[in-house]
Amino acid sequence: MSVDPSSTFRTRTLSESESKAMVRNYAVPLAAEALVDDSRTCVEAARRIGYPVAVKLNGEGIAHKTERGLVRLGLANDDSVERAADELLALARPSDGEVGLLVAPMVRGARELIVGLVRDAQFGPMVMLGIGGILAEAIADVAFRPAPIDEPTAVELIDSLVMQSVLGPFRGEAAVDRNSLIELLVGLGRLAVDHPEVMSVDVNPLIIAADGSPVAVDALVEVSAEPTPVSAHPQQRPRPSDEQFLALFEPRGVVVTGASSHPGKFGFVALHNLLASGYSGAVMATNRSGEEVLGIRTVADLSDVELGSVDLMFVCTPASANPDLLRTAADRGIRAAFLTSAGYGEAGEEGRAAERELIALADELGVLLAGPNGQGVVSTPASLCAQIVAPYPPTGRIGVASQSGNFVSSFLNLSRSTGVGISRAVSAGNAAAVGVADYLDFYADDPATAVSLAYIEGITDGRGLMDRLAAVAARKPLVLLKGGATAGGARAAASHTGALAADDRIFDGACRAAGLTRVQSVEEAFDAAATFATQPLPKGPNTVILTTAGGWGVVTSDAVTRDPDLVLFDLPEDLLAAIDAHLPPRWSRNNPVDCAGGETRDTIPDVMALIARHPGVHSVIYLGLGIQSNQARLMREGRFHPDHGLDRIVEYHERQDRRFAEAAAALSEETGKPILVATELAVADPDNAGPKAVRASGRLCYPTGDRAVVALGHMLRYARYRERRLR
Repeated sequence: MSVDPSSTFRTRTLSESESKAMVRNYAVPLAAEALVDDSRTCVEAARRIGYPVAVKLNGEGIAHKTERGLVRLGLANDDSVERAADELLALARPSDGEVGLLVAPMVRGARELIVGLVRDAQFGPMVMLGIGGILAEAIADVAFRPAPIDEPTAVELIDSLVMQSVLGPFRGEAAVDRNSLIELLVGLGRLAVDHPEVMSVDVNPLIIAADGSPVAVDALVEVSAEPTPVSAHPQQRPRPSDEQFLALFEPRGVVVTGASSHPGKFGFVALHNLLASGYSGAVMATNRSGEEVLGIRTVADLSDVELGSVDLMFVCTPASANPDLLRTAADRGIRAAFLTSAGYGEAGEEGRAAERELIALADELGVLLAGPNGQGVVSTPASLCAQIVAPYPPTGRIGVASQSGNFVSSFLNLSRSTGVGISRAVSAGNAAAVGVADYLDFYADDPATAVSLAYIEGITDGRGLMDRLAAVAARKPLVLLKGGATAGGARAAASHTGALAADDRIFDGACRAAGLTRVQSVEEAFDAAATFATQPLPKGPNTVILTTAGGWGVVTSDAVTRDPDLVLFDLPEDLLAAIDAHLPPRWSRNNPVDCAGGETRDTIPDVMALIARHPGVHSVIYLGLGIQSNQARLMREGRFHPDHGLDRIVEYHERQDRRFAEAAAALSEETGKPILVATELAVADPDNAGPKAVRASGRLCYPTGDRAVVALGHMLRYARYRERRLR
């Protein structure tokens, strides 16, 4: 009996023969074998099966035979089988329970996979596929998807393995029979549904025979030793109505409670930011002294606010004042309240109790309660900056929702520096009544928002969260950055599958199945969101790199090759011939298309157009923008400007880079294909005419080709997810 530390109930491991009897009904391709009791019958079974054979000790308490030396392989005659049988029986322990001997044919193949099932405490049953054998845990090339899975998901799961070469023709052996593998993965998903008592299934190794057929030579099933409880997901709170969200994001008027004349106080900063952003609705404020703050004549009490004039209350008062404020707000027709106040759920049991009471009160009053302990809300369509920190971003189409206010600031700062704008942004704070998923669900139907960008941590209901986020991603792209580990983890301690089911791999598999774009850093998150917001989705993987210098193209082509889905497109003869007419004979005649210094006035726009308009090309990455303007800057700053004709050449260089950036945007719109522009000058010299013109077009200028490739890969994977949903 094994006790799983991540669960409160016991588990037991079925014997290998019992395990195989269960999985045999779910498309697991098992080798023919016999279960016998002694060395004599073991020899008889070996003769029937045909030499060479393998012999293993079988027992309910035996999990990992290899580690205990309970397997004998390559037995070629009666004597070796009899000797092996006697040795194995002698190694049995009392804890193994009733033992026997499994006799099976020797299945040979140069490749081994591992497939399995694990029931995760957060995300429920997950089907697993990976590179198997004794090094499965060391290699850890595995992937998970929530069960049950359909055939397209099984295909996507197979394609997600890093070591794809193992699945193709390998050392003279045929490619893996993908149909059999798909059937097996789908079958394990059905097993998870049919047998809720099963905590894990471990099929390792799944040997790939020379003809490509998979054969399972071992199986291990772990089940609950007690009645399996029904998954207890927290009851979902109803999402606020669209009318309530509009009161938060597009209010007719805003009142700041606790306004202060001291510029270091939240009550001053919030009022200042609201007024400075150009919000055109009614702006009011409360202050116990009724003093004037930033030209606003405050009122001493919220009850003095005119009925129906304000939709949003921005609260900068201590927690103790908030219940009365909510009651008065509801009486004044206020439908949303954002609370910056601390001292709630983050402050111990007393704070949690106060938070529960506040939620109940807001529900009773019909007021959307954002926060508490939040940083604020931004809505550029309404010129609204109701927050206690900077900055205010340019208008755009990225909707941000975060459990951390710091990350809201990070994304808004990146928006300002890149020029790719934000539609809505909210710091969920404690997310007491309105969670990140609620905001994302609103963004998914928000005409002002094209893509959602979220930061989450502290997951308590993984499956429920993924169900909601999948519904969001089905409507619009959703970029997700996660901090910390999930609470709880895989419930299978005895199997390789359980050992491989680290929370992050489980979470990643859940994200992939839900169509979420999961990222690993703030920069990657914003790059991906900005690309979704400003570029059309690629219609396929074929990528062409256009560069004015060879090294940049080489490094970026390496990045394309590393991406599991993008393809560095082999230029067809018709495209090569067309480009030949515009570049000198020394050009690369390959992808990347290296112009080799042969550019004239119209070379870049013309060659870019030839590439983008070719039907075989799906995406373009353009490198080298800004080189001419960089030289122009040095000329402008040098002591010879504006003489010697430098004034004319400086203006020409800068005009050229502007033309190149404008051509990239125009061709993308014309062809409906993504054209991504990358140059380190986006960071090194933001005022360079090239990157500046990209920002003016509303698109992201990537600091490196690598970052452009990563963003493009995310776009392609989401496009494929959408295609699978439409089938």
